[in-house]
Amino acid sequence: MIMPLACVIPALDAAPSLAAVIAALRDALAGASIIVVDDGSRDDTHAVARAHADTVMRFERNRGKGAALRAGASAALAQGARAVVTLDADGQHDPACAPRLVAALDDADLAVGSRVRSGRMPVGRRVTNALASAAVGAIVHAPVPDAQSGFRAMRRAVLERVHASGDRYEFETEFLIRAAHAGFRIVAIPVPTTYGAPSHFRTLRDTARVVRTIWRHRSGALH
Repeated sequence: MIMPLACVIPALDAAPSLAAVIAALRDALAGASIIVVDDGSRDDTHAVARAHADTVMRFERNRGKGAALRAGASAALAQGARAVVTLDADGQHDPACAPRLVAALDDADLAVGSRVRSGRMPVGRRVTNALASAAVGAIVHAPVPDAQSGFRAMRRAVLERVHASGDRYEFETEFLIRAAHAGFRIVAIPVPTTYGAPSHFRTLRDTARVVRTIWRHRSGALH
């Protein structure tokens, strides 16, 4: 396993699930630094993070998942992490799968947890995920099973070189495209699809942001 390793968890109103996610992550990746970025939560997320995480960052107002991921990644790099895992705070991503993503970095630069688009994934998310993944695959000229998955592991070099600008969910899509264009080796690792806590993904607004990002890359505006 690549060490030192940091885990970045963007969190928004995740007090009911965050402690369990961190505990499971510590079991799965012993010795990893846990970084939580509280993205302007209105519940007890900050208090839970302070009680269980190693590093806690807090936005006074909601700035978006992309902004939280950027802040967390910067903190991980400052701590000297050689690899970084990102996952959601709502329990959608099974921390037990994290070692598989990290192990994939033996032969790749970026490992993406690829969810099965089954009945467990809401219909709207299944459709947007399939379309976004197909579009990103066409841009990078390689299969991309799950372009919107936030469950990822990546080498330090990827974070140092790849810079995506979106502040919300489009960040992850743009980051993947830029990483592929930069020549980094990307692999997809199958992970379970789990939904429970309400998603903060706003179907119309956030889908539109993702579509605009993909379109700009297709037209060459972001090269």
